[in-house]
Amino acid sequence: MKPKIIQVTAIGMSQIKLLSRLNHELRNNDYDVICVCSEDEYSEQIFKEGFKFYPVQIDRAINPLANLKSILAMYKVFKKEKPVIVHVHTPVAAVLGRVAAKLAGVPHIVYTAHGFYFHEGMTKRAYKIFFNIEKYIGRYFTDYIFTQSREDYQLARSSKFLRNNNYLYISNGIELDGQYDYKKINQTYIAQLRKELQIDNTDIVFSFLGRLVEEKGIFELLEAFDQLSEKYPHIKLICMGGLPSSERDKKSAQQLEYYKSNKAIKFIGQVYDAQNYYALSDIFILPSYREGMPRSIIEAMSMRNAIIATDIRGSREEVDDGINGLLVKVKNVEDLKNKMEILINDSTLVSKMKQAAFLKAYNEYHEKDVVQKQLNVFNNLLGRL
Repeated sequence: MKPKIIQVTAIGMSQIKLLSRLNHELRNNDYDVICVCSEDEYSEQIFKEGFKFYPVQIDRAINPLANLKSILAMYKVFKKEKPVIVHVHTPVAAVLGRVAAKLAGVPHIVYTAHGFYFHEGMTKRAYKIFFNIEKYIGRYFTDYIFTQSREDYQLARSSKFLRNNNYLYISNGIELDGQYDYKKINQTYIAQLRKELQIDNTDIVFSFLGRLVEEKGIFELLEAFDQLSEKYPHIKLICMGGLPSSERDKKSAQQLEYYKSNKAIKFIGQVYDAQNYYALSDIFILPSYREGMPRSIIEAMSMRNAIIATDIRGSREEVDDGINGLLVKVKNVEDLKNKMEILINDSTLVSKMKQAAFLKAYNEYHEKDVVQKQLNVFNNLLGRL
């Protein structure tokens, strides 16, 4: 019988966009992979890729009653399937999944920290609360911690998040030999896309990919761009992503609606071919308040984009300030606007940053390497090495 590994995430998008290559590689190495997450628009894709799927509602917010229901539902799944490894991801799902796995007697509980929930932008009280949740769930409910960020790795080790020494820095990566292979971009299709979006060859194109929610800094970006577009009619902004049903509120919807009147802003929605939009973009912007090791920055770099990102954990590991992009202050429209304007007016600098970003992506962020590091650990845990 094949050893079972259960992948736990809050939403289906994470199973498809973050874990697809790992899940397929595990299956290729004779693991029985089972996916557990909330049911959403990605559920069908999980089935199409041939993985067993248990829909368990996992809220992304702290809600004691809902969280207890999630723990109970996962406990039942784990007792039924009897996995040898439970691998958890994303902050809330990772906490609830580890508690359920420990209660169910799962032999090996592995946590990938895509970015610890606590961050320097929080109040001291909030930081301490979430820091201690991570620390003590780590110590008593976790056997192995993978981190994508070097800062997270160093912090977890120095703060003794585990009672053993099972920490591994795995970094992050994308399919540079597949979807994000720049040589495979169809330039004829890119020209067609430009025409559809009414973007001229002489336009300077900014782009964004992410959930259209406050913590992603989308409203600072929209405000900065809205002001700049009055002065520079030759700039455009492509916004990829949507507002998830779980995070919709009247305020966000109204704010987004206001900016839709600016014809230079192209709201694309969810996309499955982001590489094509990156390919017609010059400068990618991610003004988040909190990140792990954002894939979107790596994706954009692989498609020859200069980067503007907030000076936060994860993003600042990917952006070498002044080399492949520029770092900006968190929640600061004026700083963001100033950095955007620098690049609008300096095409030579943008060209240098594009090339530096491209080289950094190809030298440091191959997903196959990230997957192999994890596979080695799983095989070792099962005595396969």
